[in-house]
Amino acid sequence: MPAKIIVDKCSGCGSCADVCPTEAITVDDVAVVDENECTDCGSCVDECPEEAIELVD
Repeated sequence: MPAKIIVDKCSGCGSCADVCPTEAITVDDVAVVDENECTDCGSCVDECPEEAIELVD
């Protein structure tokens, strides 16, 4: 279940990338998750102030 960015909510603040232990998230205008690197830990979900990240089933 990789993390999924809800693009309409993402402000591109980078908080998620800062807490990602595998560096699976990069930010340009919005966050992007490398599904091959994401370990589904949920750190980014907890950190996102915009509630723009969810774990996909």
